[in-house]
Amino acid sequence: MPMPYYRKLRKIKSFTSGIHPSGKIMLEAKAISSNDEETWLQKLGPGLITGAADDDPSGIATYSQAGAQFGFNMLWTVLFTYPLMVGIQVVSARIGRVSGHGLATSIRRHYPRSLLYGVVALLLIANTINIAADVSAMGEALRLIAGGPAQIYAVMFGLVSLLLQVFIPYRRYVRLLKWLTLALLAYVATAFVVHVPWPQALARALAPHWSWKPEYITTVVAVFGTTISPYLFFWQASQEVEDQLADPQARPLIRAPGQAKANLRRIKMDTYIGMGFSNLVAFFIILTTAVTLNLHGITDIQTSAQAAQALRPIAGEFAFILFGAGIIGTGLLAIPVLAGSSAYAMAGAFRWKSSLERVPAKAKEFYGIIAVSTLIGTALSFSAIDPIKALYWSAVINGVISVPIMVLMMLMASRADIMGQFVITRRLKVLGWLATLMMAAAVAAMLVIA
Repeated sequence: MPMPYYRKLRKIKSFTSGIHPSGKIMLEAKAISSNDEETWLQKLGPGLITGAADDDPSGIATYSQAGAQFGFNMLWTVLFTYPLMVGIQVVSARIGRVSGHGLATSIRRHYPRSLLYGVVALLLIANTINIAADVSAMGEALRLIAGGPAQIYAVMFGLVSLLLQVFIPYRRYVRLLKWLTLALLAYVATAFVVHVPWPQALARALAPHWSWKPEYITTVVAVFGTTISPYLFFWQASQEVEDQLADPQARPLIRAPGQAKANLRRIKMDTYIGMGFSNLVAFFIILTTAVTLNLHGITDIQTSAQAAQALRPIAGEFAFILFGAGIIGTGLLAIPVLAGSSAYAMAGAFRWKSSLERVPAKAKEFYGIIAVSTLIGTALSFSAIDPIKALYWSAVINGVISVPIMVLMMLMASRADIMGQFVITRRLKVLGWLATLMMAAAVAAMLVIA
C-alpha cells in the first residue's frame, strides 16, 4: 500500500476494515478530521511549478534582451499574455485531471498520429536546445559568481538534475521544486536595488511605442514563445495525472464527478497564482534590464549570464549576485520540467509507462528520454553550436509549434466524449482561442516581415 495512504489514515477518526477476496486487508475511511484539509499553500503544485519553470535561463535571456533592446516598450507583453496564459494552462490542466491522461495520450487517442509524431519531435528538439542553453547559462553564472570552469559546472548541474529526477520519488521531488520557485524572487529584489522611474515605466507598459521592424516583431514572438510554451502544456497536464495517481482515493473526474468541485477550484487557484508569479518575474526582469542596460546604451544581450555581468558595473555587486543566483535556481527548476515534458510526450505518443513515481526499472523508456534529453543538452554545451543563437531561436521555435498544439487542446477540451460534463466554459473557450489566435498572428507576422 502506498505510503501517502498511511499518512492519510493517521488522521482518520474511524474506519472499517475487511478482507478482500485476494486476501489483502481493506480499510474504508468513515470520517476524516478537519486536520486533513490542505492549506492553500499545500494545494499549489502543478500550476506554480509550471509557471516558475517558464522563467528558465533561456527565458531570462529573452526577457533581458527585450528590456535591453527596447526598454519599457516590452513591458506590455507580459501584461497582455497573463490572462491568455492562465486560460490555456487551465485548459491543459483540466484535460489531464478530467481524462486521466496526458496531452500526448489524449491526442493519440483522438487525432491522426502523424500529427502527434511531428509535434512531439519538434517539442523534443526545442526542449533539448533549451536544456543546452540552460545548463550553459547556469555554468557561466556560477563562474561569474565564484570563478572556475563554466563547462564543468554545466556538466555538474546537468548530472545533478538528472539524478534527482531518477532517484527522488515524485512527491519529495515536487516539494523540492516548490522551494526552488523562491529563487525567482531574486529578480523582484533586483528591481528594488536599482532606481526605477515608475511613472514612466508604467505608462509605457500600458501604452507602448509599437514598431513594425523585423527585430521588434521577432522579439515579441520570442517573448510570447517563452511565456506560452508547449512544454508547459505537456508538463502541467501530466502533473495533474501524477497527482491523481499518487492519491489512492482520487480518480479521473470523468469517472468521479463528485471530486470535480474541489479539484477544478484548486486547478484554477493554482494556475492563477503560478502564471501570475511567472509573469510578475518576467515583468521585473524586463524592467531591471530596461532601467539599467537600455538606459546606459547596452542593447545587445544574448544570454542570461551576459545580462548579469552587464548589470555589475551599473547596478552594483549585490544586484549582480542576485541576478546570477537566480539563473542557477531557475535552471535547477526548469531542466526537470523540460526533460520531463519531453518524456511525457514521447511516452504518450508511443504508449510507454510514464510516471516520476515509478522506479526506473518499471518505466525504462520514460526515464530513458529524460536521461537522453538531459545528457544531449549538457553535451551540446561543449559543441561548436552557437549557444546564443540556439537559446534565442528555441524560444521562437516554441512559438511556432505552440499553435497546432493549442488548437488540438482547445478542440479536445470542448469535446464531450473526452471531457464528459466537464467541457470547458465559454470564458475558457474565449481565453483559449484568443491565446491561440494571438500566437498564430505573432508567428505569421514574424514570417512575413522577417
